Amino acid sequence: MIIGFIGVGKMASAIITGLQKTEFSVIVSDSNLENSKEKARTLGVDFAASHQDLIEKADLVVLGIKPQVLPLVLTNLTINKPILSMAAGTSLNRLAELSQADLPIIRIMPNLNAQLLKSTTAICRNDKVSDQLFETAKQITNSFGTTFEIAEKDFDTFTALAGSSPAYIALFIEALAKAGLKYGFSKDQALDIVSQTVLATSQNLLLNGISPNDFIDKVSSPGGTTIAGLLELERTGFTASTISAIDTTIEKAKNM
Repeated sequence: MIIGFIGVGKMASAIITGLQKTEFSVIVSDSNLENSKEKARTLGVDFAASHQDLIEKADLVVLGIKPQVLPLVLTNLTINKPILSMAAGTSLNRLAELSQADLPIIRIMPNLNAQLLKSTTAICRNDKVSDQLFETAKQITNSFGTTFEIAEKDFDTFTALAGSSPAYIALFIEALAKAGLKYGFSKDQALDIVSQTVLATSQNLLLNGISPNDFIDKVSSPGGTTIAGLLELERTGFTASTISAIDTTIEKAKNM
């Protein structure tokens, strides 16, 4: 199967890296021919002379184009192949309108951790997508992380929880590192300590199937330092602030 990528930004490049461990063939077309050649050389894949040339050669067309330029690109193309889109905020119905064809369309929402082949990716489809094609699409997304089949109505929530939250988690790590800096650690050392701790904590929750509340209870001793810090986080609104950030993210996604 030949997978064609129209647009080869950071996310598409990460996905292509994951696909190199599969039996899929990849062809790319970027904003111009020179960019296409350069991206293809860097990623070790083939390139097409144009977007339309790519469509003719590919079995599945992946849209790695930014949402704001998607209408301009698609209105100048004749698409007669199944589409897989990663454009944020662009629904299956909207993609069908822009492609001006009655096509199988799959929508995914990966996150930046695809660069480590650790993306948390949502996937959904329209009613033109066969079970076989959908399984192929999930094979693609599993090549660069973990896939969750999500109803399209829940994509904005997924985007907040998995797409935007790495930035919020990074902010939390940065805040803890600054606290370490305040008490005498170098910034690099503090960041390393905190990042390793966050990584191991996530792995502990996943691998042992333990709930966050149970984990918190294990770390907290009666009258100890941890419970004192947790109570201060709650007093200053940590949980409420986090949920409010998710609310704002979802609202923004719905109005894009």
